[in-house]
Amino acid sequence: MELFKILTMLVVISALFGYINVRFLKLPTTIGLMVMALVFSLIMILLQFVYPDLIHYARDLMAEIDFTTVLMDVMLSFLLFAGALHTNVGMIKQEKGTIGMFALVGVFVSTFLIGGAVYYLSMALGLHTDLVYCLLFGALISPTDPIAVLGIMTKANVPKKIEINIVGESLFNDGVGVVIFFTILEIARLGVDNVTVMDVATLFVQEAIGGILFGLGLGFLMFKLLKSIDDYEVEVMITLALVMGGYFLAQQLHTSGPLAMVVAGLFMGSSGLKQDAMSETTELYVDKFWELVDVLMNAVLFVLIGLEILILEFHTNYFIAGAAAIVIVLLSRYLIITVLLKFSKNWVAVDKAPLLLTWGGLRGGLSIAMALSLPAEWEAKPYIVFITYCVVLFSIIVQGLTLEKLVKRIYKA
Repeated sequence: MELFKILTMLVVISALFGYINVRFLKLPTTIGLMVMALVFSLIMILLQFVYPDLIHYARDLMAEIDFTTVLMDVMLSFLLFAGALHTNVGMIKQEKGTIGMFALVGVFVSTFLIGGAVYYLSMALGLHTDLVYCLLFGALISPTDPIAVLGIMTKANVPKKIEINIVGESLFNDGVGVVIFFTILEIARLGVDNVTVMDVATLFVQEAIGGILFGLGLGFLMFKLLKSIDDYEVEVMITLALVMGGYFLAQQLHTSGPLAMVVAGLFMGSSGLKQDAMSETTELYVDKFWELVDVLMNAVLFVLIGLEILILEFHTNYFIAGAAAIVIVLLSRYLIITVLLKFSKNWVAVDKAPLLLTWGGLRGGLSIAMALSLPAEWEAKPYIVFITYCVVLFSIIVQGLTLEKLVKRIYKA
């Protein structure tokens, strides 16, 4: 009953905020929901001086919600499959070289560049944090979040070539980032001396390559099942069952569930395969079903992000570190994007690409979920969670709201 109560409250709040946003604020849905949830949380914090029991109740409620489990084990599979299903596969193929570089090399280099910079920043502020914790921050904040990107990018009027690189990168680099993050987390738990290079390589191959191959198999199975019947109700259920069952099985096989969902979604999203596997009626219902799932999950997720402020620990140095972390993350991404684009001949004529790719590389709930998954006994956890939250808030609200204006300014210049 408690679970039903929590889910009911989240859906009711999301629907209410969604209505207010569409009726009055008229912001992009994800941004509007998070802004209202954030304002609501701040009001709750201020009201504690008048009604102290109210903030205690709200914090107890948020403490009951395991954000990491909700996102990583429940919502992520739906969100990634839905996003990939509606992505232009043809454009992804055209830009596969740069997308691959950003998702693999970019995330790996960014992890160590950001982690190293935050380590020295923490030392300068008197926040003595081990390097491994800073590298964990680098790993969790380096991937651009497909959930945030997909929710905002389509309305920002970004040039198609740049949009598909940002979207394509975000779909794949979250899986890579998760693998890197949990690899470093395992090293931190076991100790550097107890982990070999072969252990790390084996884990990466099992998670990343295994996830891609599993996703291809899942997509092929889905295609065969849908092609063998013509009943849109059952076919919608099949897609839902394979996403849920496939994600669960990927976890049991210790392969990357996020990568598997992305690959399966892209496989089924191919226009040719869609037409071969489904009738027009089925295709319409499948698309609309997953579009609705995407909207509902996004709404709940961004409301949760806004409400998470209720359980943060506040310290003066944390605010300074958070502001500095925003600058470090943006500068690191700009530097890496600029260097990587030198290796892609397709981008020689696009001189504004690094700026747009940097500003359009949004961070979201995935980063917060990974930060919250750190062991509770680690003293550095509140610090890592706080600066992660700062970067995510700036990314979604400031970068998300100004991206379209930046595009207009660049292409009018």
